[in-house]
Parts: sequence; C-alpha cells; structure tokens
Amino acid sequence: MSSPNKTCGRLATALLATVAWAAGAADAPPGPTAKAVPDLALDAYAEPAQRVDIGKGRHLNLRCSGQGEPTVLLDAGFAADSLSWAKAQPLIAERNRVCAYDRAGVGYSDPGPLPRDLDADVADLHALIEAADLDTPLILIGHSYGSQVVRRFDERYPKQVAALVLVDPPVQNVAEFSPGYAQREAEIAPKMLAMYRSCEQGARDGRLTATPPAELKSCLRGPNPNYSERLNAAILAWRSKPAFWAGLISASEHRGALYDGPVPKSERHDGKPVIVLSADRPYPGASPKDQQSLSAAREQTHTALIGTTRLGKRVIIENSSHDIPVDQPSAPAIAVFEAMQMRQRAKTGKD
Repeated sequence: MSSPNKTCGRLATALLATVAWAAGAADAPPGPTAKAVPDLALDAYAEPAQRVDIGKGRHLNLRCSGQGEPTVLLDAGFAADSLSWAKAQPLIAERNRVCAYDRAGVGYSDPGPLPRDLDADVADLHALIEAADLDTPLILIGHSYGSQVVRRFDERYPKQVAALVLVDPPVQNVAEFSPGYAQREAEIAPKMLAMYRSCEQGARDGRLTATPPAELKSCLRGPNPNYSERLNAAILAWRSKPAFWAGLISASEHRGALYDGPVPKSERHDGKPVIVLSADRPYPGASPKDQQSLSAAREQTHTALIGTTRLGKRVIIENSSHDIPVDQPSAPAIAVFEAMQMRQRAKTGKD
C-alpha cells in the first residue's frame, strides 16, 4: 500500500514508500499492548493468482473475484501490490466482478523495460486488460499514485472506461502554497534515491534478508504480525529482488514531475462519473504550517479533478488516513455503487 507516512506530501508519499513495503499491510500493526493474530485468509496473497501473458515474455499478476457488471479494476499506490486491496476487494465483489493487479516488478508480476514512468504503467494496464479479456467499459479505482494511472488511462482509452474513482489523489502544485515545503521535498528526493540504490546493490549481493546488515535495515522492516510466516516470507522474497529496486528507482526518478503543477486544464473525463474520495486526516504528523499549505493544495487538486467532468463528486471519508482502502474499506465499494447510479441517471437524462 502507499505510505501512511507522517508528512504524506506529494513527492514524499512516493519517495518514502519504504515504510509501505515494510508494513506491506492490509492491516496496521497492532499497538504495544495488543497481541496480533495472523489472518490466515490473507495467505492467498502468499502466491500468485493468475499470471497473465501480456506479450514479449512478460506476465502480470491479476486477482479477480465476484460477479456482476460493470467490472471494476483496482490500481494500487506507489510500490504497492494487490494485497493493499485485501480489505476492500471482497466488499466490491459482493456486487461486481472486481480485479486487482500487481504492477511490473511488484508482487508476482515480471519486471518491465526501463524507464518505469506513467506511460509505461498505462501501457501495461492496457495490455493486461486486453490479454485477460476483461469486459469493458470498466470502473477504474486508483489509490494515491494509482489515481494518476487511471486518469491517464482514461485519456488514452476513454471507450474502455465507465467511471473513475480516485482514492485520495496526492496533492499537486504544492509550491504555489508553500515554496519552502516544495524545496524540502526536492532535497529529500536525491537522498531517497541514494538509499534505494544501496538497497538495489544489497539485493544484488544477496544481503536483503530477514536480518539485513545495519546499513540496509532501512530497506526492509521486520515481519508484519498480522501476517502468517508464509505471507511474510513471500513479501520478503519479492522485495529482495534487484529488479524490484531497479524499477522503483526508475519510477521514483520520473514520478515527482507528475505533481509539480496543478491538474491540467486540458484534462477532461467528460461523459462519465469521477468520484474523489478524500481522507479527513491525511497529514497526521505535519506541522500546523505544513498542514495549512498541504490542505490548500489538496483542496485545489481534488476540486479540479471533479471539475474534469459534469458528473463529478467529492466525498470526505471520515476517520481515515491517506490509506482509505485499509482504514475505511467500504468507501471504495460505496463509491462503485454511486458511480453506477450516476452513470445510469446520466443515460436516462435524469442528471
């Protein structure tokens, strides 16, 4: 899942994804006095579901469940795999066929050619939908960075999309509201990339193990107590591969630019619902000054996104951090139902 880190800024959310791997969690770690009981149902994520051949010798892992039209496709946050939807997917599957997938080099999907930028992710998603013969148009749900993927996908392949659900999209254009914050993020980026390169080398040397040396401990954290030994071992296995880190480095080099400016005025998703789910406590550890700047940039971003269509709607999700699919997993399912209703009303001329 994408990181519930304390700054949770536009570039920090992407670059501080180390905590996301470390947690790797469909559940937050328990408090100091709680005793975790591993959820053995999650062991389904300890192995691939359906590895779909998308051509050129590459396969992407796809997990589908449920029945009902339209089909829903889930796109996770930066460096996250399909496990991040473990709580939300079953709820959507009560009404719809729903599929989550692992991006290139993540989870049980093969790595892809470099660079790993937004265009590469969109091309892979299109190839996956075609190769898996998923019924279109789809409702696309993107969390965090995944919201960028589904937005761009709709711009490229509008006939394959019925509606968009954007789950807490990262803020854009924060420099307009706080040049100092943007500068601090710019200074963080090369330091995080240097750490990632150290992790990649550690993976090549076979040193990213359950007990890594001190200089590599920031690459991986210990087992998640909510998971079984089997699932923790599976997560460690794919996060210890050099290809994972190579893809992450390339992705990090390209994705910061996505958030530098505001939502483009040219971006349009006309004729289809766009629902934005906004967490009510996205920046729990930020200073009051940073809270104010980030909230203003976020308001601009989320308002602009629902303005890309006449069928736009924003919903504030209470008692949720940036990780809405974990904190409030029913929210994406409710948004799917609402998107279907909005689409039907638009067809019958009642909107």
